[in-house]
Amino acid sequence: MQFRHTTLPNGLTIIGEVNDAAHTCAVGFFVKTGSRDEVKSVMGVSHFLEHMMFKGTERRTAADVNRDFDRIGANYNASTSQETTAYWAHVLPEYLPQAIDLLGDILRPSLRVEDFDMEKNVILEEIGMYDDRPFWVAYEKAMERYFGEHTLGFRILGTTDSIRALKRDQMMDYFNERYSPNNIVVSLAGKIDFDRCAEMIDKACGSWKPMKIARKYVAAKPTAAEELLHKKSANMHYVLGVSEAPSAQDEMRYAAAVLANVLGDNDGSRLYWDLIDPGLADEAEVAHHPFDRTGVFMYYISCPPGQAARVEGILEKALDEAAAKLKSDEIERAVSKIAMDLMLQNERPAGRMMGLGGQWIYLQRYESLEAELERIKAVDVDAVRALIEKYPFRPRTLVRLTPGD
Repeated sequence: MQFRHTTLPNGLTIIGEVNDAAHTCAVGFFVKTGSRDEVKSVMGVSHFLEHMMFKGTERRTAADVNRDFDRIGANYNASTSQETTAYWAHVLPEYLPQAIDLLGDILRPSLRVEDFDMEKNVILEEIGMYDDRPFWVAYEKAMERYFGEHTLGFRILGTTDSIRALKRDQMMDYFNERYSPNNIVVSLAGKIDFDRCAEMIDKACGSWKPMKIARKYVAAKPTAAEELLHKKSANMHYVLGVSEAPSAQDEMRYAAAVLANVLGDNDGSRLYWDLIDPGLADEAEVAHHPFDRTGVFMYYISCPPGQAARVEGILEKALDEAAAKLKSDEIERAVSKIAMDLMLQNERPAGRMMGLGGQWIYLQRYESLEAELERIKAVDVDAVRALIEKYPFRPRTLVRLTPGD
């Protein structure tokens, strides 16, 4: 493996991991923008804009975009999170030039008013679909309550009101600022000629005008809160909790990943044996979500309403006694599981491209897969105890959603 890195004169960053033994390659454009970078009046614009990228450019109609991706057999997609919007394609090496041209082209969309108005209905339908999902309702409410006025509590899809009120010109203003080349990282992996790729990306993106752009870092102020929601169509009792955890830049993030696995992996964790195996709950998970300069632990259970009190008691005990019950064998199990998952995720060029792109957005440096594995394998009982002492699952925000009016 060979890592390469260059920056175009307009500030666009290009990174790549060359693997001559690979049979495929992948390219992704990572824009450092998401719901965190919005203001309340345009909440949801990042995700809406992601949809609009596939609606045509000066050179291609929407049908052309889909047809051209299909013509080269690309596995392509896009996603929007709180902090990153990404567009990518996984192709055979001979089709990488077309993939780069396509991705570079769609990232300068026409944003026609008629397309905007039509796609708005698709977004509203998507919001309605997620509103029918109890987990998603509890998740959004828990993030809102935990982060308060901080924009990490904004809904990625926006709200029905914010999307209905959004104007095409507001989206264009947001695009002009946030899709500046100096706010974008192009990640490549697999069987690639890096220098040739850099030339092609320069041809596709070198004329993009840079803007003065920077993320606004407002300190998150975690709050302890509880809220009970009722949903008539729900059949189960849901609990979603949030508490403070290491950020994406914090070295404790490795111990946080191990602790989350020990407590709430979907197989073999403490909550699995205490809740899932005996049939008390359908779902029981703990996860670490590292964000830019902050982070959260998230814990989630769903169970029959009649078991709610018992199940919540077991969850609370698991969190409060996390440090007291730590054993080296469960740390070793979690480390092995995470290492295996990491290897599987990075075996294919598309997975490696995604890992590199996300890594550069948060760290602005390269970490080899071997280095990542070594850091995970270095996590022991003492490291996890030190983590819990600093991040003791409190203050804790809990949102319950249960059947009823």
